Amino acid sequence: MGQIIEFKRPDGASTRGYFSDAGAGRPGVVVIQEWWGLNDHISSIADRYAAAGFSALAPDLYRGRVASTPDEASHMMTGLDFADATHQDLAGAVKFLGERCGKVGVTGFCMGGALTIAAAVHVPALSAAVCFYGIPPATFADPARIRIPFQGHFANRDKHWGPEQVDVLEQAMRAAGAAPDIHRYEAEHAFFNQTRPEVFDAVCAKLAWERSLAFFTRHLCA
Repeated sequence: MGQIIEFKRPDGASTRGYFSDAGAGRPGVVVIQEWWGLNDHISSIADRYAAAGFSALAPDLYRGRVASTPDEASHMMTGLDFADATHQDLAGAVKFLGERCGKVGVTGFCMGGALTIAAAVHVPALSAAVCFYGIPPATFADPARIRIPFQGHFANRDKHWGPEQVDVLEQAMRAAGAAPDIHRYEAEHAFFNQTRPEVFDAVCAKLAWERSLAFFTRHLCA
């Protein structure tokens, strides 16, 4: 359905991404990769959004590289400049969609979930954010500074970002006057990823997808 395109960053450089177009005038969603990279799974999520009526762009933050093992993925994630990815790649993706789509949201998974929060803090052109099981250091992106509608999907058996960290995120946002839409699932980290049968939970994934679509419809389509 989609295709690889190039779009401009604020600094004038170009970034590749997978773009799945829902048609003129439709709202947009930036889809941020897991630590594995821009693989078929992430591209398929962009296609699902397009099929649901949202033009979706998944930036290639690893510049064409895709990890096949956890060690390789960890190495690539550690080498990623998160500030550059946020202020340049993600900001450029939002601008690209904004010029074609009007309102733009952002969503991401694992590493991409953390970058979703970073984008919600640092990219002012966004209208809504949906985070899946990822939280950045508050020193980089303080969730108390999020001023757009925010939905979060987290797993109670997550060994990376557990319930205690989700509590801190939610409390920080509520103390700042926000009303985050937080959902917690009896599942493992990466429960949305159907390519990982050891953690995939079809029931939780279906519910999270339906909630995400309803949230974006409410905040991007009005």
